[in-house]
Amino acid sequence: MSKGYRLSAATGIHKGDREYQQDQVAVFTHPRHNGCLLAVVADGMGGRSGGRKASDQVMLTAKQLFERYAPETEDASAMLAQVVQEAHIVIKLTAISAEQEPHSTIAAFLINPGGDCHWIHAGDSRVYHFHANRIVKRTLDHSYVQTLVNRGELSEEEAAVHPQSNILMGCLGAENDPPMNAHFIPQLKPGDTLLACSDGVWHYFSNDELGSVLSSLSAREASEFLIEKARVRAKGSGDNLSLIIVKLEPLNEER
Repeated sequence: MSKGYRLSAATGIHKGDREYQQDQVAVFTHPRHNGCLLAVVADGMGGRSGGRKASDQVMLTAKQLFERYAPETEDASAMLAQVVQEAHIVIKLTAISAEQEPHSTIAAFLINPGGDCHWIHAGDSRVYHFHANRIVKRTLDHSYVQTLVNRGELSEEEAAVHPQSNILMGCLGAENDPPMNAHFIPQLKPGDTLLACSDGVWHYFSNDELGSVLSSLSAREASEFLIEKARVRAKGSGDNLSLIIVKLEPLNEER
């Protein structure tokens, strides 16, 4: 039975104005199940090699667990939680030999062959769900400014320019277990778009801007446009940038 859409995906990554690239991004397709994919963004922190070691570990853990995942019998949300927990433990172990404490965020979404979608995140890397050009839902950061927004002390706009917007309340590799927020989409539909990205990208765009770009451009064009525009808006002080876009394009659409 046709699902009425085909998946198109693109990734983008850029060093920004930083000396080192500590972000990592990957889309994994399942080795045995067509139409099953896992998208992962990890923003590493901690010295020259510490942050990269941490984000590398997130990717390695995600790849290994996803390849063993059986979509017809296993719970995707449990598998995603296992990715976060295992990567967190291994990052803490690598901290013993790293020059600075390695930490990482994670923002990941998994699409099953049946069209249901699960996501998970820890830190301030985000997952967004858009339909056409409208935002349906996004993750809420585990950050100091998000707690102020939640309490009604800051608006979203004020939070974006707050001088302490980069302070995290939780991530992978920290002293405490990482916070984890999961979300479930029972059925993706033609016209849906999923975006996962690090704060080096989302920091420079409103939800409306993201929706407009994602609906009007292909996945590849949108990823290039968002990185170029974020680079301009950063005015020479931009963080590493990474993103993944997966579009559910209607079949038989005239282009």
